[in-house]
Amino acid sequence: NYPKYFTPNGDGFNDSWNIKDLSAQPTAIIQIYDRYGKLITQIKPNNSGWDGTYNGNLMASDDYWFSVTYNDEDNNGQEFKAHFAMKR
Repeated sequence: NYPKYFTPNGDGFNDSWNIKDLSAQPTAIIQIYDRYGKLITQIKPNNSGWDGTYNGNLMASDDYWFSVTYNDEDNNGQEFKAHFAMKR
């Protein structure tokens, strides 16, 4: 269960992207990539999330990919990959 899009336009709604359902997993790591596979950022589900910037610069409206590593109910390591859209 992850957001399919976000809109970092400063209006206070959907201004950052994160997977809040994993916030209780302190070891979970989310890596976000651009369409060319370049690592944009690495975040934790229990922080504020990605604000749509890279090195302080606004990224373009586009699709972005992510991978998340986390532990399932049986404490087995899992990885999930998918994508989402950023709309400015």
